[in-house]
Amino acid sequence: MIYLDACATAPLRPGVLQRMIETQDQAWANPSSLHGFGLKASEALERARFQIAEKLSADHSDVVFTSGATESIHLALHGLAATRSPGRLVISSVEHPAVTGAARLLTKSGWEVTEWPVDQLGRIKLEYLEELLAPPTQMVSLVWGQGEVGTIQPLLKVAEACRTRGITIHTDATQVLSQGLPSWKHLPVDLLSASAHKSGGPRGIGLLMMRQSYRSELMPLFSGGGQEGGLRSGTESVVLAAGMAAALDQIECCASADLARSGHGVADLRDALRDRLLTDERLMVCGDPENRLPHHLSLLVCDHNGQPVSGRRLVRSLDACGLAVSSGSACSSGKDSDSPVLVAMGLPQTKCRSSVRLSLGPWIERQHLDEIVHRFQAGLEQSLCS
Repeated sequence: MIYLDACATAPLRPGVLQRMIETQDQAWANPSSLHGFGLKASEALERARFQIAEKLSADHSDVVFTSGATESIHLALHGLAATRSPGRLVISSVEHPAVTGAARLLTKSGWEVTEWPVDQLGRIKLEYLEELLAPPTQMVSLVWGQGEVGTIQPLLKVAEACRTRGITIHTDATQVLSQGLPSWKHLPVDLLSASAHKSGGPRGIGLLMMRQSYRSELMPLFSGGGQEGGLRSGTESVVLAAGMAAALDQIECCASADLARSGHGVADLRDALRDRLLTDERLMVCGDPENRLPHHLSLLVCDHNGQPVSGRRLVRSLDACGLAVSSGSACSSGKDSDSPVLVAMGLPQTKCRSSVRLSLGPWIERQHLDEIVHRFQAGLEQSLCS
């Protein structure tokens, strides 16, 4: 099998499992305990926090450990909404289900949720900026790199506009961190959510980056022992934190404005694969062809008559041919329905089930490309015959 689904999850990076095993062996106790075993676990937890903070050019107190990006997103949006009078939350129309789900729940508390329209490449329409950032907007949540079609949003421009207006901005950076670590101290956002497992770390842990001015304003999602500075009760997993730190330590830092070119090696490989696949006229790129996640390729597929091919059916055929890819987002790919992202992009309804996503990781090398193209073509033919 050739694995091309890094945007769903990635295998552990080299050394991550060994770091976790060593941490479990040496620092297995509860980090809140005051005896020597607990202190050793506490030291290991804070060492992981400091290591992650250093890689992100942040202060260690900016890092809050959670169970993953979904919890981080809910903590950011619901944690702030709980301490404010209801206003307007603006999200893009191509957010991850975790963001749309969190936003939907806020409407029950009197919040108005407005979706920022996107164009056919999945980019937010900046001509709506003044209108959407006018009162009563209090918060904006904008995905940085869209996981289904790969488009990178103009986060920095929106964030600067929010800053001048006193609007809180949160970003889901889950797909971004695997491709280049931004400098938190130079990033004009207030809150950032991410998971470890997209970046070659373990599942079950993520982080919320937050400016110190928000620490006293956020309301925790649940009460308990008051861990993570009172924001995330529950005994911390020292082992998972160590694994996340070990994974992020292997990712290069990048200038936040240069994300599309941050991983130029994998971007060159992705482009070479794209060019070979597009010799087949039945395939076309979906999403922004230039300003996109460097490891991401989204394709719309049709048959020789120009009729859309079911992405889910193609995924099954490709799997039988030894190629692991996704149809849309892995978080909703089990549902045989139109992709909300493609619908928001204004694609014809007949094409809203015909996308497949190929996302590369460091285990893919140039010598794999011919075999990937061969298996893709075989899988497509098999799909058309089934």
